[in-house]
Amino acid sequence: MESTLPFLLFAFVAAITPGPTNILVLSFCSRRGLSATVPVIISACIAAAAIVLAVGLGVGETLLRFPLVQQIMAWTAVLWLTWLAWQIFQSPPPSLDAPALPDKGLTPLSAAFLQVVNPKVWMMAVAVVSVFVGEGDKRMQVMLLSLIFLLTSLPCMTLWALLGQGSARVFRSPQGLKRMNQILALMLLASAWMPMMI
Repeated sequence: MESTLPFLLFAFVAAITPGPTNILVLSFCSRRGLSATVPVIISACIAAAAIVLAVGLGVGETLLRFPLVQQIMAWTAVLWLTWLAWQIFQSPPPSLDAPALPDKGLTPLSAAFLQVVNPKVWMMAVAVVSVFVGEGDKRMQVMLLSLIFLLTSLPCMTLWALLGQGSARVFRSPQGLKRMNQILALMLLASAWMPMMI
């Protein structure tokens, strides 16, 4: 496929740019550590790649035909992200000596759910299929694009987790960590609501 390199660039940009999932991963890792964040990263990346695959197999056309479904997905995602932002904002500062504990707000299943209800992920998948699937065996191309997207998004999202882990080291005081999480919560809230205002 001659479109592999352009798709790699597209997938990298789509996966590395700030968005709700990346901000959640950064915040989660800063509070809970990298080992607790890895399952969340894997789940979110697999879900996004599965959406690319589903769209390539025809689900995207159905989604585009029903704007009400898109609106329901958008509002579900926004309300859920608002709740998560509130949880992050008002959470107590993590103890710097305590081991990482599971987070009640973000689990591997909820990270995958966020991808499924996020219309931006679906529209990205529609763009992928529209632009990068050419002539020939379309099913094989879609499977390859989904795999490439998965393999590109895993290290990109891991980088966001490492930024969260590094920020936890920079903000050594519990109060500094609390302020950082409050800023991340506001960023998450903005990333959820800004598309709804446009």
